[in-house]
Amino acid sequence: MFEEADTGQEAAMPEKLIKDPDWWRGAVIYQIYPRSFNDTNGDGIGDLNGVTERLDYIASLGVDAIWLSPFFTSPMHDFGYDVSNYEDVDPMFGTLADFDRMTRAAHERGLKVMIDLVISHTSDQHPWFKESRSSKDNAKADWFVWADAKPDGTPPNNWLSLFGGPAWEWDSRRCQFYMHNFLTSQPDLNFHNVEVQDAVLDVARFWLERGVDGFRLDTVNFYFHDADLRDNPPLSGDEAPSTVDPTNPYGFQDHIYDKTRPENLAFLERFRALLDKYPGATSVGEIGADGQAVELTASYTEAGKRIHMAYSFDLLTPQHSAPYIRRIVEEMNGGIGSGWASWALSNHDVKRVTSRWGDGKDMAKFAPLGAALCASLRGTPCLYQGEELGLTQADVPFEKLQDPYGIRFWPEYTGRDGCRTPMPWVKDNANGGFSDAEPWLPVAPEHLAKAAFEQDKDKSSVLNRNRAFFAWRQDLAPLKKGDMVFLESGGETLVFTRSHGGDTILCAFNLAEGAEAIELDGLQLENLNAPGFTGSIDGNRIRLGGLDAVFARVKS
Repeated sequence: MFEEADTGQEAAMPEKLIKDPDWWRGAVIYQIYPRSFNDTNGDGIGDLNGVTERLDYIASLGVDAIWLSPFFTSPMHDFGYDVSNYEDVDPMFGTLADFDRMTRAAHERGLKVMIDLVISHTSDQHPWFKESRSSKDNAKADWFVWADAKPDGTPPNNWLSLFGGPAWEWDSRRCQFYMHNFLTSQPDLNFHNVEVQDAVLDVARFWLERGVDGFRLDTVNFYFHDADLRDNPPLSGDEAPSTVDPTNPYGFQDHIYDKTRPENLAFLERFRALLDKYPGATSVGEIGADGQAVELTASYTEAGKRIHMAYSFDLLTPQHSAPYIRRIVEEMNGGIGSGWASWALSNHDVKRVTSRWGDGKDMAKFAPLGAALCASLRGTPCLYQGEELGLTQADVPFEKLQDPYGIRFWPEYTGRDGCRTPMPWVKDNANGGFSDAEPWLPVAPEHLAKAAFEQDKDKSSVLNRNRAFFAWRQDLAPLKKGDMVFLESGGETLVFTRSHGGDTILCAFNLAEGAEAIELDGLQLENLNAPGFTGSIDGNRIRLGGLDAVFARVKS
């Protein structure tokens, strides 16, 4: 079992953390949802000291950085994505001193620290909004998106909230509507106001000065709205709604005016200029834009100009056939230009990939295969907590649900709680070693057998297979920074090369449960014997068992 991290001493940042300003290209980022990671004060909610306590475990995974979902002061209506103070830690997670201690301890272990920056909106409890709503002529009156009602008293346009219903809420103090892309308690900031831009840049500077190595930018394409408040058009007749939740009418609009506005590019250039003052600082943006992922990733991550990398939801969908994955990745590689993508198969917003793509499959094989595939694509992979254990989606009963999105659309859509249940550390108590108290969400009983410290004892476990693969990958530059070219293969197989600095590695994956053989003409291959995978090479013939892979060096 991993010992609690020793955080008593100040430590200089290890040399490997500062010598490569491009460390983020191909780095493995481990996403932590703090509420559900590890509770050290017995209140049933994870905390920053819980992260610190598990840093040796995290470092053992062979990852390069951690990304923490929000821990800022918040009323927690959307579990930290509604911020009421950007420059403090919510007491349920600890203190700023706890954060500083965790950051130092992470750096001692060679881990970068990235935090979630939620700046498209605040909580309605934030002092900025309280002042803004107090009158139409106060100093922050224009810091949020306010609009008069139409003559008949209805909202100013047809914009919808992603959480259901109109994107406008009436405020009786100002006798105006304010815009909210999410909950009514999450008013949108007005980025057309330069003072707002300055304020959120000051927030980023505050955390950079505390030693963070970068940011995950929540809803990075939602910052600006159309200043003329024009109605969104409906989707054209040949387009199908493609939101994560098919029961949500949000998906019936073409969201050309309420987000993804061209003014965002100039702000992202300001943001990048700030990051560039802190060598090695990086950024990854979350892009929520159906059908525009490639275009936006290319423009938002143009080398040296805006943010460093971005991810979309194109591999966070139920679609998972080999042809689908190839199409998505090829379109990104072909259209991204000088930019850089990030890839994830799971996160805190979607059903876990083991249940979304691996339902009915042998999880002991599928889970390591999925992690290896994500880490072999051109881009930067994100691994969501529990993904290294092969955790499946939990079934949270209605009476235990916490997610306002799930409660709103139950039972057709059960929300996000099923991927947010607590991490299981041990198998022999109902709370999985997560907490001494009843957790804020129940630990899934089926997760106990997959507990981290239980898997740690088994060399062939999903956890140890993932550890071995990430350790093996560390010294292979083509799998981190290389170009990528797909080769023709049939069925549910994916075959591609990654090339960097004169070194080319071939990667072949079989997503089906039956064995496959692939003929590749004109290539001389040397099996690299990637740990945990048993695919073989005979001349130009690749043999793959079900849910298996092989990695080979291409000889010149």
